[in-house]
Amino acid sequence: MYEAAAGTQVFGYALILVAGVACVLGLLWAFRLGVKVREREPAPPRPDEQPKMPASGPVHEVSEVREPDEVPRAADESERLTPHQLGNAGTRRAEDQRRSRWSPGSSGSFGGGGGGRT
Repeated sequence: MYEAAAGTQVFGYALILVAGVACVLGLLWAFRLGVKVREREPAPPRPDEQPKMPASGPVHEVSEVREPDEVPRAADESERLTPHQLGNAGTRRAEDQRRSRWSPGSSGSFGGGGGGRT
């Protein structure tokens, strides 16, 4: 009875050992595959290949007031406009570049709970 139990236990230990060796071999294979893939990739750029700042200096944001651009009307009401006839943007640069400011007595937002303009 003890010999049968010992045989089953040894088989379990051997199975765990084989599974562990298989896991280690799988990890070694995956590492070697990663090294081969990395060798095929191009090298990182050298310092002289790095991007340079333009001669005019750094580029800054441009803040401007935009206003909606009207959709052009077709010459004939039955004619349909195609996308290239509409243009790129739905807005254009406003002629008056002064920013609209908050005026006293306005609530500041829709549903803000204020009294609004009186």
